[in-house]
Amino acid sequence: MESSVFSATGKRKNAIARVRLIPGEGKFMINDKTLDKYFGAATSRMIIRQPLELTETAGKYDVYVNVRGSGPTSQAGAIRHGISKALLMVNAELRGILKKAGFLTRDPRAKERKKYGQRKARARFQFSKR
Repeated sequence: MESSVFSATGKRKNAIARVRLIPGEGKFMINDKTLDKYFGAATSRMIIRQPLELTETAGKYDVYVNVRGSGPTSQAGAIRHGISKALLMVNAELRGILKKAGFLTRDPRAKERKKYGQRKARARFQFSKR
């Protein structure tokens, strides 16, 4: 029975999602809350469901997620990445579909570090002649 649990880790920016797929009826639990309670925005819920709908496995697996770090949009992206990687463990033949959609690639974009002598990474302090 333990072999029917597929787990993977997804990342985006500073968000890290630990995802477990278990054969079931398609319920989502994110940090012990339902998908609708955890994510208010419909776009975040859509992003999370994309890999399951693309591979036509929606409703076949229960998804349990522990996610932390960053903001809601980045967390949704991390969960999508984790679900995609877990689906590969279920069926390796799904790789072509997921790869073409770009769900297996870890998004490398992150916040640029603040530089000394400046307000932010690129924003300077306001110049005043006098």
